[in-house]
Amino acid sequence: MSFLSRLFGTEPDPREAVRPLWHRVVELARAPYWYAECGVEDTVEGRFDMVTAVLCVALVRLEEADGMHPQTARLTELFVEDMDGQLREFGTNDVVVGKRMGKLMSTLGGRIGAYRKGLTGGPDAMTAAVGRNVSMATQEQGDAGTGAACVANGLMELKARLDRTPDADLSPGRLAE
Repeated sequence: MSFLSRLFGTEPDPREAVRPLWHRVVELARAPYWYAECGVEDTVEGRFDMVTAVLCVALVRLEEADGMHPQTARLTELFVEDMDGQLREFGTNDVVVGKRMGKLMSTLGGRIGAYRKGLTGGPDAMTAAVGRNVSMATQEQGDAGTGAACVANGLMELKARLDRTPDADLSPGRLAE
């Protein structure tokens, strides 16, 4: 998209094609299951952890699909746009937003690597990845390892569901059951 096209709005934003998938990622990350059943901490940090976990699973699936690499970049751009808005809503000033966004992107990059390895390494590897990257409310839920295994199982089930979803249904956020 050229600068003038963006400035004058002559072309549609290519991110709009994956916006339904972004909304689906956020919806899945907000599911009560993660917090009530698995014991993810129901805080800003815990919700961020789940958004990034679900997003990473979706990104790994898009990476595996032929010809869907542009959608991977666009979905990541929507994450950045949303996180930027969230930071500003929390009152973060313009000077600090860029620095915080850099840290969030670094966090996302590390988690994509961890979850990619976890998804291919089996339940123990995925549980270890979740244990390092998800804030658990251990004092209320008992053993943090049990919660991490619960989240890991849920994410692996999500990946299996995404694998059953035809490529054409991913961007519109229509996932197989």
